[in-house]
Amino acid sequence: MLLVVGSVALDSVETPFGAREEVLGGSATYFSAAASLLTPVSVVGVVGEDFPLAQLEFLRARGVSLEGLERVRGKTFRWKGRYGFDLNTAQTLDTQLNVFADFEPKLDERAQKADRVFLGNIDPVLQMRVLDQVQRPKLVCADTMNFWIEGKRDALLRLLPRIDVLLVNDAEARQLAGEANIVKAAAAIEQMGPRAVCIKRGEYGAFLISGKEAFYAPAFPLAAVADPTGAGDTFAGGFLGLLDRLGKDDLRDLRQAVVMGCTIASFTVEAFSLDRLRDLTLAEVRARYQRFRELTEFENLHASIA
Repeated sequence: MLLVVGSVALDSVETPFGAREEVLGGSATYFSAAASLLTPVSVVGVVGEDFPLAQLEFLRARGVSLEGLERVRGKTFRWKGRYGFDLNTAQTLDTQLNVFADFEPKLDERAQKADRVFLGNIDPVLQMRVLDQVQRPKLVCADTMNFWIEGKRDALLRLLPRIDVLLVNDAEARQLAGEANIVKAAAAIEQMGPRAVCIKRGEYGAFLISGKEAFYAPAFPLAAVADPTGAGDTFAGGFLGLLDRLGKDDLRDLRQAVVMGCTIASFTVEAFSLDRLRDLTLAEVRARYQRFRELTEFENLHASIA
């Protein structure tokens, strides 16, 4: 089983292609919507009494366990952001932690036995408390953000040796490593403890480094992009969902997982919120994965070129 601990939120988003108010969002929501196409997922998070639980029924129908999603008095975590034509960067207009400010992850017996764990973008202190409750995970992946890198750096540095893969974007990798070059930044972060580092690069794809091995996958080319919100968490869901489905995680599997992450993330950005992911099928994912493979396949240089 795959466990995700993170936010379940309500987002208000504006892009050059439209706007939406109070739509479904949050790292755990996007992650589980993607990963559940491939493997069973259990969610641990918190929402307020104002949260429209009916909007999560599509996850239940897909086999996602929401037993670990607490509903408490107060308002649900909210995020408001705006994108310009550079869809790689969001301008945060408002963040209201609300009930998420007092979130204390509690894992039931089933969640404690999870084989693979994704620690969504939450306080690294809480991420470590989650790991203290998981019994014998085979793979632990984590996300973080600029806020924690700056404000909780010491705690983050204590977390890194306890995880297998760190999933971050360009800016976060540069800030954490103190390196402008992405390749150098990934190598520097690897020295901090994780077995592998995967840098999510938005419309430019994803870069993976593990020891002396490196792998790069481009983003799937799309003619229309509506909303990039949640693409990084969807990437993580595809990445870990495939690894859990395969039941292994050697370098070859990690490469496949990067491509799967890019594939499912490409669906996410085609519509606002989780609108595209609600009805997405594994058959559609398989077809685009194959197109992705054909897109990036090429032959060796002819022997005459020496």
